[in-house]
Amino acid sequence: MAARTKKATGKLVKKMKPAYTRVLLKLSGESLQGPQGFGIHGETIQAIARELKDVHALGVQIAIMVGGGNIFRGGRQKGFEIDRATGDYMGMLATVINALALQGALEKEGVFTRVQSAIEMHQVSEPFIRRRAIRHLEKGRVVIFAAGTGNPYFSTDTAAALRAMEIKAEVILKATRVDGIYDADPEKVSGAKFFAQITYRDVLHQNLKVMDATAISLCMDNGMPIVVFNMSRHGNIRRVVLGERVGSTVKSG
Repeated sequence: MAARTKKATGKLVKKMKPAYTRVLLKLSGESLQGPQGFGIHGETIQAIARELKDVHALGVQIAIMVGGGNIFRGGRQKGFEIDRATGDYMGMLATVINALALQGALEKEGVFTRVQSAIEMHQVSEPFIRRRAIRHLEKGRVVIFAAGTGNPYFSTDTAAALRAMEIKAEVILKATRVDGIYDADPEKVSGAKFFAQITYRDVLHQNLKVMDATAISLCMDNGMPIVVFNMSRHGNIRRVVLGERVGSTVKSG
């Protein structure tokens, strides 16, 4: 039974107990751009930081893999003829900018953080060292991973799956703009079918745009569950962490 605490009024209330103790949040760059549609929107990133502070206060260890699509989309940039590897490296550098912005927003809320980059840049971040990342989490710091895997041709989804395995996270939380996983884009297709729970194999076979195939396969091989949820609904991260049925879950059948 959950522990109980007494409020000033004398009433007994349940103390929330998280369903997970260590999570990896995959945060897209687009989630930081807010209504302006590009770059970093101050009010949006601060709202995310406040929500993460609430989750952190529950005693949850939080690692974050941040994308860079709000600044540059790497090899997928349209109308810009550039070598794929070069474009991917540019996208990785964009994630470092986002990581530093998120670090600033979190520390403004009083949450201690560390940025670890897969591309070494000692003036602004630590290099990624697995044991050091785990130690930071154990000390109550939020760890923000930047620069993906440090290699071109790998998405930040794949990087999120890799880092989740390395730090022994219990779940990957995939933040999106919609309520979970559908068989078509619900923003474009009326009546798209929603999946509250689905297996890794079904995601791959139906080519559902949850995470890329490499990331899904890595999670499937290592039994890493994925919860896909709507980031724009305030409080959803906390609800997921507390074990409420939010969004869609991907796991073995």
